[in-house]
Amino acid sequence: MDAPLKLWLVIGAVGALNYLSRLSFIALFARRTIPPWLLRALRYVPAAMLTALIVPMIVAPSLQPAEQVHADLRVLAALVAGAVAFTSSSTLKTLIAGMGTLWLLQLLLPRIA
Repeated sequence: MDAPLKLWLVIGAVGALNYLSRLSFIALFARRTIPPWLLRALRYVPAAMLTALIVPMIVAPSLQPAEQVHADLRVLAALVAGAVAFTSSSTLKTLIAGMGTLWLLQLLLPRIA
């Protein structure tokens, strides 16, 4: 089997599995009420997914010592963004505070070191 055909077969299989997995929940809960304990658990899924995506990018260990300082700056910027998010509950203010802090620290870093 040549490579392009194999690639399209994999794409089709992944698409079909994705569709069937989503359809299964729709078909399963279409005529039923969702139990309250499951509704409570599903309420935390978006926050858990965002945490699972963001935390490794912030605290992943750096392979080179020169990049370790920038990893530490990401942690500081994330802490500032977290504090702003907790106090303001504004996504825009959180993004501005976090990215502004990171860019400011990266700008000042060459002057400090």
